[in-house]
Amino acid sequence: MPEIQDVFRLYGGGYMERHSLPPHVHKTVRSICDCRTAAMGGHTEVCDECGYAKNAYNSCRNRHCPKCQALTKERWVADREADLLPVPYFHVVFTLPGELDPLVLHNRRLLFDLLFRASADTLKALAKDRKYLGADIGFTSILHTWGQNLMFHPHVHMVVPGGGLTADSRWRSSRKKFFIPVKVMGRLFRGKFMHALKELRHKITGLEDDGVWKSLNDTLHAKDWYVYCKKPFKTCRSVLQYLGRYTHRVAISNHRILSIRDGKVSFKWRDYKGGSKEKVMALEVDEFMRRFLLHILPPGFTKIRHYGFLAPAVKKTKLSLCKKLTGAEMVEIVKLSTVELMKKITGRDITICPCCGIGHFIQTYGLSPPKAS
Repeated sequence: MPEIQDVFRLYGGGYMERHSLPPHVHKTVRSICDCRTAAMGGHTEVCDECGYAKNAYNSCRNRHCPKCQALTKERWVADREADLLPVPYFHVVFTLPGELDPLVLHNRRLLFDLLFRASADTLKALAKDRKYLGADIGFTSILHTWGQNLMFHPHVHMVVPGGGLTADSRWRSSRKKFFIPVKVMGRLFRGKFMHALKELRHKITGLEDDGVWKSLNDTLHAKDWYVYCKKPFKTCRSVLQYLGRYTHRVAISNHRILSIRDGKVSFKWRDYKGGSKEKVMALEVDEFMRRFLLHILPPGFTKIRHYGFLAPAVKKTKLSLCKKLTGAEMVEIVKLSTVELMKKITGRDITICPCCGIGHFIQTYGLSPPKAS
């Protein structure tokens, strides 16, 4: 089946020559092209039964490479299992208005940070209000920058336990429905984001002109900002399944690519505005690559963040208290090897020889990447 790697190996070189792109984007494209090829180096594996030998090449481990996310995701999800509480969990989405897209594209690090901060502050402030919950909550936020059609669409997904710690260290459970009206969240989110944006104006490319700022400010204050809350997850385990789908997702996965033909890439996408129907889109390869590269994050940018009683600085003490108060079971984290994780993902033992079906592969010697000429 065709893959993202095939698109960039066939057409990426020309695209990079024709467009001025930052170094970290060039590095990402090279990583995707080289992933699990001789360019990455690797080792030779030999069957201890029949002697069949094969080369196994290293992964690039780039977080934007669709080949490299399965193992990373499984390890991350396994580590989160011990954090689960026996309470309902909610899925909340904070989305930036489309009018901000050009500004965000030219100021990614600053405005992605602001999206995280404004949405988290909104949720924490309203949860602490006795009108809604009156407690300090904890939650995980995950940044996504794409829609199904690969267009730029920055938003954060939040996974929120239904309850929190009161000032006197008691657990207060939320109502069965989410404890804060989405319209209230939308208004406060808009206010917090716009206030911070005004404070950051001198650092933001594109807001130097007073007239541009006034027009944008008036437009964004005049519209409702989109905040969405789904029904609570049925079980704690379903929270982990959800996290696995969202945390390490890239803009488009390989299974959605249908063909690369006649200079076009065809892929499946779901039209949520059209009744969530699955459709097929065909884009010129340059447009497909342009859209894919819109979603390369700034170097070192943290796309998964934890807040409240799940924040790293207080998690050890506060989450332990939450577990005690909610009667959570103690879960011992068992670190799985790569072979065990692959068996969990694929359902098969990758060490068994495909030739004889009896023997197991053993590593014999390493393969160095070819030297640059």
